[in-house]
Amino acid sequence: MRRNSTYKNSWFIIIAIAIFMNFAFSSAMSYQRSDTSILHFLKPKSTKNTFKNSLHLVLPPIRPAVISTTKVSVAKPDDKLLTNVQVYPNPVTDQINLKYEISRSSNVTIKVVDVLGNELITLYSQRVEPGEKVVSYQLNSKLTKGFYFLRVVAGTESVIKRISIL
Repeated sequence: MRRNSTYKNSWFIIIAIAIFMNFAFSSAMSYQRSDTSILHFLKPKSTKNTFKNSLHLVLPPIRPAVISTTKVSVAKPDDKLLTNVQVYPNPVTDQINLKYEISRSSNVTIKVVDVLGNELITLYSQRVEPGEKVVSYQLNSKLTKGFYFLRVVAGTESVIKRISIL
């Protein structure tokens, strides 16, 4: 008997909450209808020069009445400073030849780095004019046999090539 009355009471509570929520939301909608933003959507639109399902947004300026004089430079993705880096012969026995092409004048540094990233020898470090360059360097047993990396840095760009010494 007690379980039956609890079951009926819970249904009355659920129905009362539903009616309360219905009245709460309907009164909130009456406030929205007085707002001008809802009236904009309810007005019939003219068919002249309008697009179907288009969204028109007008964003305010970030800082009103301020004109920016900053120049923005947009670099092309193919506008590389350092290109066509070639190391020959590989494996190296006594002399390293490095050929690279640079598109504008900048500082170029060429270093030999071991596998752990320690810089062993600086082969070349100076300002270079644009064009194709060839650098040769005699090893004369300065490096032991093994694998090394040749790091070519031009400006902010770097290219790393693996070399093996015999």
